[in-house]
Amino acid sequence: MSAIFGTDKGFDEACTENLRKNASDLTLKILALYAMVIVCNLLHHLLRPWSQPRMTSDIVIGLVAGNIGPIKKWSVTVPDALNSMIYFGMVCYMFVLGLEMDPYVLFRWPTRAAKVAYAGMLSTFILASTITPFLRFFKSPSIMRTISLSTALCGTGSPVLTRIITSQKIGKSDIGQLVIAAGMHSDFVSSLVISVCYVAYNDSSSGASESARIEKAVIQGVALFIQSVITASISPVFLKWVNNENPEGKPLKGSHLILSVAFMAVVCSCSTLSGYSPILSAFMAGIFLPREGRVSKWALGKINYFLSTIFYPIFFFWMGYESDFAGFEPGHLLTWGRLLVLLLIAIAGKITGIIISGAILGFNWPESIMIGLLLTVKGHFHIFLAVMARQTGKTTTSTSLVIILVIFFTTLHAPFVVSNIIERARKRSPTHRMALEWLDPMNELRMLLCVRGPHNVASAINFMEISRGTADPGIVVYVTDMIEMTDQIAATLVHKDTDNAKVTDRGVTDMRDQITSAVQAYANENGDGITLRRMLALSTFSLMPRDISNMAEDLLISLIVLPFHKIRRDDGTFDGGHPGFRFVNRKVLRHAPCSVGILVDRGFGLTEKIQEPYSGLNVAVIFIGGKDDREALAYAGRVARHPGVKLTVIRFLVEASTENNNSSRRARASNYRYSLAEEEQEMKLDDECFANFYEKYVAGGPVAYMEKHLANSAETFANLKSMEGQYSLIIVGRGGRVNSVLTLGMNDLEQCPELGPIGDVLSGTGTGTDFSITTSVLIIQQPSLRGELEGLDEDFSIM
Repeated sequence: MSAIFGTDKGFDEACTENLRKNASDLTLKILALYAMVIVCNLLHHLLRPWSQPRMTSDIVIGLVAGNIGPIKKWSVTVPDALNSMIYFGMVCYMFVLGLEMDPYVLFRWPTRAAKVAYAGMLSTFILASTITPFLRFFKSPSIMRTISLSTALCGTGSPVLTRIITSQKIGKSDIGQLVIAAGMHSDFVSSLVISVCYVAYNDSSSGASESARIEKAVIQGVALFIQSVITASISPVFLKWVNNENPEGKPLKGSHLILSVAFMAVVCSCSTLSGYSPILSAFMAGIFLPREGRVSKWALGKINYFLSTIFYPIFFFWMGYESDFAGFEPGHLLTWGRLLVLLLIAIAGKITGIIISGAILGFNWPESIMIGLLLTVKGHFHIFLAVMARQTGKTTTSTSLVIILVIFFTTLHAPFVVSNIIERARKRSPTHRMALEWLDPMNELRMLLCVRGPHNVASAINFMEISRGTADPGIVVYVTDMIEMTDQIAATLVHKDTDNAKVTDRGVTDMRDQITSAVQAYANENGDGITLRRMLALSTFSLMPRDISNMAEDLLISLIVLPFHKIRRDDGTFDGGHPGFRFVNRKVLRHAPCSVGILVDRGFGLTEKIQEPYSGLNVAVIFIGGKDDREALAYAGRVARHPGVKLTVIRFLVEASTENNNSSRRARASNYRYSLAEEEQEMKLDDECFANFYEKYVAGGPVAYMEKHLANSAETFANLKSMEGQYSLIIVGRGGRVNSVLTLGMNDLEQCPELGPIGDVLSGTGTGTDFSITTSVLIIQQPSLRGELEGLDEDFSIM
């Protein structure tokens, strides 16, 4: 009995020791994975000044870590497990790649991006298939292996390329959109050709007879066809049912999620029963699955998260482990010849084809070269093919490592090409001239008219009416609701995609419907020449200024009009105002890419019958000088065209005396710090601007003119007070004036600096008493010229 217990004790100790060893080994492998991720992130951070993509640092770390002696010896104990993880990860990668592709583009008339992609692929394929046979990349050369290598060189790593384009903020430019679309075409077509060629030629059956190889190819082809037909016909019906059962805003049901995952797994593995590659099978299934719907988006998000956080570090370590530096042959001239020739084929092939297609499509040749250089970028699938070619004995370790280095160099240059694109855009478009003063009269005025609620609708309609100008070219008005994002509203959002959400809050939808009905009724009845659009700025107050500015830039807006943060009471006075909307107004004034107007409504919305000719709406514009006043004058020129408006332009001039000139210079030095040359230039611009306005609208025109010579800010204040009750609307510039003597000291009384000294007085917020309970004020600020493109989602054009 003791012997038996002794044996059991020895067995238990052996099991315990084995478990301890396995647990320790597993712990070390997990720590190694974390160390790999940390080191990759560190190198990626160091390369950020050069805008290098993550794959660049991952390749370097993978090659180094995979060839460190102790790590290599330690990893040799788990090659099968490592290969299994790589195969599973590549199945997920190719499934997501296929899911993001649209197979039906092959049956449509080629777009401009498709023509560029096909031209680059064709020239690269011809060049590669002609030259590579002479360099003996394969141990046993054959036509099909040459075709496979040439097809891989034709492709583009679209996920990597898209990340490079978007990270440098040129994704909305014409060349950025073209490159992304062309890259996806190249990636899709090359991967599709490789998938089909796998059926036509499979090296695993090369030792079999010709009839056996043909039989296997037929079986795989039929299986792949059946899989594609089933996926294309059944998956839309099944996934639509799942999406309908799980509406937006509610969590996906667990049973439906399990069914969806099981369905995807089944369609991905149908053709593998015939011996077809599971990796390519996942790609072929993915391209026929619907991209829209909650299930597909859920799968994309989850798999991409798995790939970026877990798979890629393991993948690049595996790449380095399989690319043994000991097998590299740096002493052979043919090794460097293969590296140089392969790199030249990948680059010259793309550039040649795209220059030819670009000449046909009307591209400038520098842009064609840059597009070609960007489309040479390769991705993870190309690295996988290079390593698998070595694993299966088709190429040597040295040749496989050469191909990986070529992939590394095609990725390395891409950020510098994008930087060159941005630099060329800066030279062609040195400034953003999105303001009324610079607007071509033959172009339509694009306006972002913001409202906080139904109480702003009447004044917004009247503002559209006086701004409409002539029917040709007319104006485009984006009536935008400014709504604070609260927890209650956030809980009711229904997300359509990553950048779009639908508001279902009853209070918000009712308010928006009320505003839409009112402005649409006006547009239908009196909106000749007005193109009306509805927009929504739904954000927290801290983010709303950015959203409004981005919206203005995306829509090429020339004028943003914001409501004053205080609301007029029935007795004509203001309430205390909303600090959140005041914050928004001040931030938009600081960061907007175009001109900004703040409308202080003190009865402007109550004015009726402006639509009727000669209704007699009295409007004045005050001109002292400076870019903001020039912008106010430019807007007043549009108001002057309205037959129901009586416009008066009032120019404040400094009295020509030595004392006043000295005061002006002292004020300039203490406040604005203009140099004498800048002052003279500004005054010249003021005179030219006013002379053009006078000749066009005053001399023999409908606009009345008044001129007042003033000595100081006290006289300015007195003249402003004398206008009380004479006008329904007064248009002024916010500031930026050279003749600051006329406003010197008025800033000390400002309660709302965002209105400027003149606007603050006229609105009645800075004087302690109301200026007028009937006079509304429009304060306009012109944007400062920006000398360069910042690269933040710039919608620029250089092609």
